[in-house]
Amino acid sequence: MMAKWWGPKGFKVTVSEMDLRPGGLYHYCMKSPEGAEMWGKFLYKEIIMPERLVLVNGFSDAQGNLTRHPLSPHWPLEMLSVFSFIARGDKTEITVKWSPLNPTAIERKTFEEGMSSMQQGWTGTLDQLAAFLGST
Repeated sequence: MMAKWWGPKGFKVTVSEMDLRPGGLYHYCMKSPEGAEMWGKFLYKEIIMPERLVLVNGFSDAQGNLTRHPLSPHWPLEMLSVFSFIARGDKTEITVKWSPLNPTAIERKTFEEGMSSMQQGWTGTLDQLAAFLGST
């Protein structure tokens, strides 16, 4: 189901392999509207249903090897992502916190300068999730 909503608006998930457990991986490929492929992977660290999901994410190649961001060579190689879920009546509030893991000074600067673009990407992704949940 994640392949139906994951990623920025306009991107299509073409590969989606998930092992959702602590220590498990999610390996995926997204295709941009222009046809460019972007591979990524998650390493699940903590899963506390229904409250929190903690993972390390980064870009990868088709074999799952960690790679640099295809459009930003100074983007941090790995990011710690913490997703928190809070029930609010018949809705769920989702909070996403990202932080670079072991960044160099230039990686930290690139991350900080990319905050508005990340917010845009996450807004689009969560909009797609809301549409998907509304259609099920």
